[in-house]
Order: sequence, then structure tokens, then C-alpha cells
Amino acid sequence: MAFQISPGVNTSEIDLTAIVPAVQTTAGGFAGQFRWGPVEQRVLISNESQLVGQFQKPNGTYFKDFFTAANFLAYSDTLHTVRINNTGLNNANALANNSVLIKGEDDYDNNYSTGIAAAGDFAAKYAGALGNSLKSSICPSNTAFESTLSGTYTAVNGNNGVVFSANQAAVISAGDLLQLGPDKDIFKVSSVAASGLSVVLTKAYTGNTVNAGTALNRRWEFYDLVTYAPGTSPWATTRGGTNDQMHVVVIDEDGEWTNIKGQVIEVFDNVSKASDAKNEDGSTNYYVERINRTSQYLWWTGHTSGLTNAGSAAASTAFGGGVKPATASLAGGSDGSAGTAGQYQTAYDLFKSSEAVDISLLLAGSSTSATAVHLINNIAEFRKDCVVCISPEQADVVNNTSYVSAQTDDIIEFRNTLPSTSYAVLDSGYKYQYDKYNDQYRYVPLNGDTAGTMARTDQVRDPWYSPAGLTRGRIKNVVNLAFNPNKTERDQLYKNGVNPVTTFPGEGTILFGDKTLLAHPSAFDRINVRRLFIVLEKAIAIAARQSLFEFNDEFTRAQFVNLVEPFLRDVQGRRGITDFRVVCDDTNNTSEIIDRNEFVGDIYVKPARSINFIQLNFVAVRTGVEFEEVVGSFG
Repeated sequence: MAFQISPGVNTSEIDLTAIVPAVQTTAGGFAGQFRWGPVEQRVLISNESQLVGQFQKPNGTYFKDFFTAANFLAYSDTLHTVRINNTGLNNANALANNSVLIKGEDDYDNNYSTGIAAAGDFAAKYAGALGNSLKSSICPSNTAFESTLSGTYTAVNGNNGVVFSANQAAVISAGDLLQLGPDKDIFKVSSVAASGLSVVLTKAYTGNTVNAGTALNRRWEFYDLVTYAPGTSPWATTRGGTNDQMHVVVIDEDGEWTNIKGQVIEVFDNVSKASDAKNEDGSTNYYVERINRTSQYLWWTGHTSGLTNAGSAAASTAFGGGVKPATASLAGGSDGSAGTAGQYQTAYDLFKSSEAVDISLLLAGSSTSATAVHLINNIAEFRKDCVVCISPEQADVVNNTSYVSAQTDDIIEFRNTLPSTSYAVLDSGYKYQYDKYNDQYRYVPLNGDTAGTMARTDQVRDPWYSPAGLTRGRIKNVVNLAFNPNKTERDQLYKNGVNPVTTFPGEGTILFGDKTLLAHPSAFDRINVRRLFIVLEKAIAIAARQSLFEFNDEFTRAQFVNLVEPFLRDVQGRRGITDFRVVCDDTNNTSEIIDRNEFVGDIYVKPARSINFIQLNFVAVRTGVEFEEVVGSFG
């Protein structure tokens, strides 16, 4: 406390109630190739439905990455997912420019928010061929919404849908609804000839000939989805502006999103051309901002030519919109080519910083050996707080029947391409599972499930329990295994640090090993010990931060010991360790240490070990012999 000048009583508080915090251990990280979604950005996914919503359903090309993620989410509710940026990946756009790539919101804001002339009015929200199914339709004015036309035209009977020629090219467009005179049927225009004179309807006109001078009524195709024709918004009215309102509709033209061709999937009604337009609640009503921030399918990339003064402030501005709707079918979107090892590695590097993203399990998916090595050396060994889950390459196990032990030999060969490390685990292959999105069966790598068993173990027990075996090692959604190793094969795999996944009749498919890829004998060659130390190191390191910038004296050292020991006793009570000791005193905090502004705490731990081998000895004893006489006497 501060020095006092005169007698008095001051109060102060010293908080000695700090504890070692709990740390998450079930969060996964994964990078894969998907059909939709932001590119090279971490997205937190909680379940398979959200995975589909963000990255879309799998197809015949990208199913392995999708199901690796989905399989993990069957055990855990936390997966940080990154979509890779593979060669040729493009956003569909109004001008079919196949070089437009908008990676996500930040990329758009930083590079494209002022428009992309080469893209036209709109681009798909995310890259991929799925965007080619999108169509936008803008109703920019009252006249474009509905009009009565008269002029020189003649409608004739026809069986092919070509029913009239009219000099109305400036106001009639494909999709318009036409009524050929009072009390006549309404037809939808399917196309307009290049001359602008011939109009093709969606069905043949078989009524009487319609002569020149008959009123021709047309409407915007989507007029019934909005409350009224565009006009002047209250915001613009109070500022002297006019005709700022417009409607924008997004359509699933090819049915790729909804399985219904022409299905409307978004409606933005009564949005404004004014850049400063607001709704009654103060939110923006500027059509560019409304679409950019709320549309699930589109980015604005440019004002259509008919939107006179679009983007101006509402004050005293007369906005124009043209006399017919502006419709654009997006094209040029591409899924690109198969991702390279380098492209996967670039995406995985978003998990390199433990301060940027908190994960404990890293899923390798269908990665090559080169990528698996990268995950080990450049991420897991760098972070020191996560485990990489790896499967062999598909060719090692799927339809690999060139000779009897081909699968075993190729898995071991794959393992030998990986470094010795306690921060990685390798399973034995691929599983065959049902793809409900495409109604067929697929081979998928097992590492999503292997990581999932660890997450599930953390939920039902603790990270220092082994995730293997009949209790906690069950693998979900398995039709069969590409490789179901027998006892001899399991012996060979386990000896080389590979954890077999095996189907036992009547018991299901089981992760039947808990080794890490550490090549030499050690406590850390077991998954449970490695993950125990990840928890201990992570939690105690976080707790130790409160000692930073304090004095290295007896009080601080005692405070540290009193902080750590209860935590370790709790772990001991939960069977994670059998014994421990914390040393933090003047024996390891010498004057030299103190003078270097350092602080040392030595934490000695005896980890609990999992049972890998059971020996059962059955001893037959003569009737007249007491058990005490023979117990312990046999070899």
C-alpha cells in the first residue's frame, strides 16, 4: 500500500483463489477441397448440417474431404475447416469471366468492393461450378415492373410458340409475362430474337389473330413475389430524391441448389439505389450493401447500365432504372483441378499459430505423404499442443491385392516416409460408407474417425484415457473396411507404429491400437500419454501467465506451487497420473536465473499407462493342495 501521512486504515485485496483453467481438447482442424464456401479462411463448423450449408454437398470428386470432416463431426462439435485454393477455382459471374476469384468477405472488402467491371452486375458468393446455376433479375423501375404496350405488331396462331412480331425490342425481354389483350391467357416469353422483333413464348398461341393496336400487357416475371412496384422510398422522399427503389431476385436457374429449375431462392424487395439509404431501424437499405451482407449466393460487382445515378446519395437525386428488367445468368464458375500437395499445405498453414486458433486434433484427410510430413514438422511439432491423425494413401489399401501381404507392406512403407514423432498417429486405412447425398458407397480415409474417437474419449472420460478398444474405440458408419487386418497383420503394423482398425464379428469396427509415431520406446509412444502432457502443459502454461512481471521471490514461487499442485492432484484423482512433484524454490531459481529475469518451475509426473497386453494364466491344482502352497510358484 502507499505510504500514509497520517493515521488511518486502508484496505486492499490479494487474490489467491486463481486455479489452473480447463482447456479444450476436442477441437479439430482440417483443410480440404469443397464445392462452395470461402477459400483459405478458417470456418468453425459444429455439425454435418452446418458443413453442408457452408461448403455444400459432396459430389463424385470431392467426397473424401467432405466425409473426413463429416465423420469427425459425428463424434465432436468443433471443427475448424479451411477450403483450399486449387488451380482454376473461379466465381461464376454475369459476364462469364473465368478469371474472377473472390476468396471471401475480407478479400471482397479489400479488393473488389468498388466493383469488378469484368464480372458485370453480380458474381457468385463463392467460387465453384455451383455458381453457374444462379441467375439474378433486377426490376429497376415502375415501368419495368408492369406496362401496357401498344404499337405495330401482329400476333398469329402458331404451334411452335412463335406468336407475334412486335416493334417493342426495348421493353420486352425473356421471362416477361405477356397478356395479348383483355381476358386473354398470360404467356411467358422464353426468348427474344436478335432483331428484337420476334418473341417466343413458352407455349404456342392458338387463339384468334391479334391485330395491331390491341393493348399488350407485360409484367416482370417475379411481380407476385413483392408487395408493389418500385417507386420512391420514404428515405429518399424526405431528402428530395425520387425513384430510388428496385427489386432483386436470385434464382436457381438449373436446379442445382433446390432440385427445382427456376426456383427463387432469395428476394430483396424495395431496396434502394441510394448509397446512404436506411431502413426505419437504421440498418442500410442500399441494395449493394444489402446483397453483399445478407445474400447467401451473390456479391455485387457493378451497377447495371440502366441504373442511372445508382450509388449516389438520396438528397435531390433523380434515380433512373430503365424500362425493362435486367437479368443475368451467371457463368464462368469452376471447381478447378485436383488440389496439389502444396495447395493443401498452404491451407493447413492457417493452423500453424496456436494463438490464432485453438485446436488439439489435426485431420490429414486423404493427404499425400508429403502433406502428412508437412503437418507433422511444420504444424504439430511447432505448436506442441495437437496431434495429427493420418491414414495411408488410398492405393495402399483399396483394391490392393497384388500379393498376399501387399496392404501390410505398403502401409508400413508409407509409415517409413513419416518422421518419428509423438505428435502424430497413423491408422490402417479406409472404410466403405454410404453417401446419402449421392446414393452410393464411397471409400473414405479413417483419420476423421480416429480423431473422432479421441474427441469422444475426452467427452466420456478424459484425454489421458486411451481412445482405442471396445469401450472407446468404436468407429461409426462402417459398411466394411478396405483392409481388415488379421492378428498376424496387426502384429506387423503395431510393431511399426500403425494403429490397426479391425472389424470383429458381433462387436463392430474398432480402433485397436494407441501408439504414436515415436520410433523409440518411451512413455510418449502412446496416445494417452502424449495427450496427457498436452493438457498439462497447455493448462499450466496458461495459469503461469499471471506470474509474468511479478517478482521472482518466495511469495511468487509459493503461489505458483499452490496453483499447480491442486490441479495435478485432481488429474491424479481422475487416474491420469500416479504421482507428481512440483519444485519451484531457490534450488531451481538461483540468483543467476533471477538476474536473467527468468522463472523456473519443475513439474515431475508419473503418467498412467494403458494396458496393451493381457496375460491370463490358468493353473490346474490337485484337489488336496491349498492354493497358498502354489500361488506364485509357477513360471
